[in-house]
Amino acid sequence: MRPRDFLLLVAVCLTWGLSNVVSKIVVGQWHVPPLFFAALRFVMVAVVTLPWLRPVPRPFWRIVAVGLLMGAGNFALLFIGLQTATPSASAVVIQLGVPFTTLLSVVILGERIHWRRGLGISLTLAGVILVVWNPNGIAMSTGLWFIVACAAAGSLGAILMKQMENVAPLRFQAWVALVSFAPLAVASALFEHGQVASAVAVGWPFVLTMLFSAYVVSLIAHTTYYGLIARYEANLLAPLTLMTPLATISFGVMLTGDRLDARMIAGTVLALTGVLIVALRRTPVTPMLIRTEHP
Repeated sequence: MRPRDFLLLVAVCLTWGLSNVVSKIVVGQWHVPPLFFAALRFVMVAVVTLPWLRPVPRPFWRIVAVGLLMGAGNFALLFIGLQTATPSASAVVIQLGVPFTTLLSVVILGERIHWRRGLGISLTLAGVILVVWNPNGIAMSTGLWFIVACAAAGSLGAILMKQMENVAPLRFQAWVALVSFAPLAVASALFEHGQVASAVAVGWPFVLTMLFSAYVVSLIAHTTYYGLIARYEANLLAPLTLMTPLATISFGVMLTGDRLDARMIAGTVLALTGVLIVALRRTPVTPMLIRTEHP
């Protein structure tokens, strides 16, 4: 990999990691309702990506399903989970998306799991269990269960995306945003309150956060990553994107006071080792699989 492209990938992973922690601050510390936050983010993305909506990806129902799973569902569950879960624990638990995607590829795409991928899945599960373990047993908070659901939604969306014809990155972003903001806005209106007041109370920091989340993360970082996928093999990129959970943990410790102890470190190492083993196996879903971990 050229040094310039490697630095671009590092910047992308750092951006994704920072985004996870910033999202925690928005919904967990500023108490902005998570569905409102997600809806507003997709509105902002949709506005600037309208020119890329055509031609319409085919089949149409599949891009709608992918958009709802990888957009509205994925982000809603992630932001709801981050209200109570720490970014560090979430960064490890969301690695369950790797075994989820692998198992779904067996059921839906008819792929086979050999012993190395089975080992990777086992290590990932063991690492996640170690992270949520306490002396009285497994301690999965409600927030972390939402993160598990987020990983599952993203994994199913990745499998459906695999069954579509090639979709250009900005066209994909445009359709995800288009099909996501309406259901999120309706859900926010039905189940949340004080949305605008909470955003106004935060003021300019919230505006800057929205600009960062919608344009720097969703458009610039994701489009840059897709450009790198076009130039390099997924088996080279997939292991390097493991910088993202490490960046999330680092930013979580620095910005939100996440606790990093020996158990957390050991669980993270186990989980990421498992992800690495799965990612290094040549599988068609690897690029999208890695993508879904970083909304």
